[in-house]
Amino acid sequence: MAIITLANGLKTLFCVLGCVMTATLTYTISIDGLPFRKELLTPWMAATLVDFFINVVPLATWVTYKESNWIGAMLWVILLVCFGSITTCAYIFVQLLKLSSQESLQDPIYHALLRHSSSLEHEGKSSSVVIARIVFSVLGFLMLGTLIYTLLTDGSPFRKELLTPWMIATLIDFYINVAALSVWVAYKESSWVGAFFWIILFICLGSITTCAYIVLQLFCLSSQDPIYLVLFNSGNRAENGYEKAYG
Repeated sequence: MAIITLANGLKTLFCVLGCVMTATLTYTISIDGLPFRKELLTPWMAATLVDFFINVVPLATWVTYKESNWIGAMLWVILLVCFGSITTCAYIFVQLLKLSSQESLQDPIYHALLRHSSSLEHEGKSSSVVIARIVFSVLGFLMLGTLIYTLLTDGSPFRKELLTPWMIATLIDFYINVAALSVWVAYKESSWVGAFFWIILFICLGSITTCAYIVLQLFCLSSQDPIYLVLFNSGNRAENGYEKAYG
């Protein structure tokens, strides 16, 4: 019953978060107009957008893995880029709705992460683990460089004048995506202490932590492993024979 409660709790969480972001977007447009204005693109807004879109990359990668055809994947990725966490919440909510009662009972996060058409596939394509390590390392250093440059050229971000309506909306959008990534981290980590540590870093350092965490998880795989194994915790991989097949 606890697992079923988890599945329902996650549905409720992402439904509420999606509604919060939709309301935030509607309210911000009503009081401050559209965001496509040059004066809004301050150095810290630009840095926040870089941070935001780097965090979109792992979500878009997961969506591409989940979808059975490229048209569906491209549509969802475009929506992720355009509507941010509204799309994140909608997509996760839809995936949770697709779970059978048995899947919800067994392990809702594992089954929501898993591709529709198969359980963990032992045939897997040639590995992209090494490429992914490089890509997320580069993205992490890109954000670190952006952060350092913005601090040096524009000072601290903790200034009242920076909190424009669109900056606030962007930060809400960003942290709703962080909430989604934090659920994954909590599932991945074997202890609540480890999960709590990483989630605090997610909140404080954003996509720098996202990239660091993903790279560390990728180094837990061999270069011959299917890349999608990074999604699953070691318990689920062992239960489905991956530790034997690829370990």
